[in-house]
Amino acid sequence: YEAIKQQYRPEVPEYFNFARDVLDRWTEMEKEGKKSKNPALWWVDGAGEEVRWSFEELGVLSRKVANVLSDACGLQRGDRVILILPRVPEWWLVNVACMRAGTVLIPGTQQLTAKDILHRLQKSKAKCIITDDSVAPAVDSVGAECQSLKFKLLVSEGHREGWLNFRDLLKNASSDHHCVTTKCRDPMAIYFTSGTTGSPKMAEHSHSIGIGFTVSGRYWLDLTSSDILWNTSDTGWAKASWSSVFSPWIQGACVFVHKMPHFDSSIVFESLSRFPITVFCSPPTAYRMFVQHKLSSYTFKSLRHCVSAGEPINPDVMEEWKAQTGLDIHEGYGQTETVLICGNFKGMKIKPGSMGKPSPVYDVKIIDENSNIVPPGKEGDIAIRVKPTRPPFLFTCYADDPEKTEATIRGDFYVTGDRGIMDEDGYFWFVGRADDVINSAGYRIGPFEVESALVEHPAVAESAVVSSPDPIRGEVVKAFVVLTSEYASYDPEKLMKELQHHVKKVTAPYKYPRKMEFVQQLPKTVSGKIRRNELRQKEWRK
Repeated sequence: YEAIKQQYRPEVPEYFNFARDVLDRWTEMEKEGKKSKNPALWWVDGAGEEVRWSFEELGVLSRKVANVLSDACGLQRGDRVILILPRVPEWWLVNVACMRAGTVLIPGTQQLTAKDILHRLQKSKAKCIITDDSVAPAVDSVGAECQSLKFKLLVSEGHREGWLNFRDLLKNASSDHHCVTTKCRDPMAIYFTSGTTGSPKMAEHSHSIGIGFTVSGRYWLDLTSSDILWNTSDTGWAKASWSSVFSPWIQGACVFVHKMPHFDSSIVFESLSRFPITVFCSPPTAYRMFVQHKLSSYTFKSLRHCVSAGEPINPDVMEEWKAQTGLDIHEGYGQTETVLICGNFKGMKIKPGSMGKPSPVYDVKIIDENSNIVPPGKEGDIAIRVKPTRPPFLFTCYADDPEKTEATIRGDFYVTGDRGIMDEDGYFWFVGRADDVINSAGYRIGPFEVESALVEHPAVAESAVVSSPDPIRGEVVKAFVVLTSEYASYDPEKLMKELQHHVKKVTAPYKYPRKMEFVQQLPKTVSGKIRRNELRQKEWRK
């Protein structure tokens, strides 16, 4: 880790385009026989259909799509394109084509409602939307209210009134396309944040972001051009671009994709057993589901490296995964606004529950409300130094919202909105979103520690911890608990006492949940993150 930190000197040229400067370079290396035979993209649908594209084939097809955008749709450089597709090969083509054409990509998840789509279309002023049969009716229901929307492309075998058929246009498009010349600071993509604490913001990233994933690809994901990476992220989120486009392809690795319309643990286990996947990336929610199965009946013969990001991962889940597979989970921490901020990098000692150490890409500190750096062991805000020089691999702004952009800066730092602690060894520990930290009778309590303690009990499948008003203490810890099926019929009063006693044993006694509610499910964002603010507001409205 120290060697990586000392050696890391990013070169940020004036001009950069990931499609031309990275993907086309791998194409040249393929032609010269200097690259392994690994495909660039390997897609399976689980029913026998497979697509394998080399970097050269990816290049040819993405140029055709770039021509569809600029010729058939007449889109200009800087025009915004919303892309809402499941895990299908066309999603990757449009990602690369937008870079080539200089249009600004805005991915969205298929779980968006018509109201969500309206909000995104109106806020982004997108000129074009690309989606499939399942989302097109929702777009049509709100399209009349979106003055900027000029082109609708349908990825389908069928046709729909008012829509251009993507596959027809692709078939007839020329593969001769000259990649636009883009400066590093030119806008490349906008990602809507997951909205855990409010309505989603539009985080804009420039073309330089592609260079920022060198560290993630090489040292966190531990990829080479011989590796096959499977990242299970939904295509609507920044994480899909981070770990299914930039990080693997900057290393020349193969991106493996399973269509998997709905997340299914058994499909994951079968795929890890059947295909030569070497590196696997999935969110903590998925690993929590995985360890509830007996994995001994599967052999992941090629798998050698596992990572997790999106939310903190509970130490007991890490231990159970290692006990069953022999593999560590390397946790990473980042945001829609950033590349990887902290990570458990290759060769580093893992402290279960820690986010690891700062990426060499950023100067990461824990600061107080006056922008002073706090000593090890003291809780504060996780922040990235942006003055005198703003890192090139940080989002450029919240698009069209200078006030919210400015609100992220405190003194010399970009403030992430997350609370954390750095220990004596330089490892960072997540406490919670700044809004989620509970202040009870003068004690500050982070929800993650209490949730981790609860989930160690066999009765708890999942939990969310928030503050609840209390006449004496001001606020107390309340846990919303989803029970495992084995405990669903237990006496709630007795089970509550048992869980409270368990938390007192596992963590500091003052942190135990004085209130508890058993629920069927927890409110989540469409990316699967728990919306604690919704639960907290419900408590304080009572």
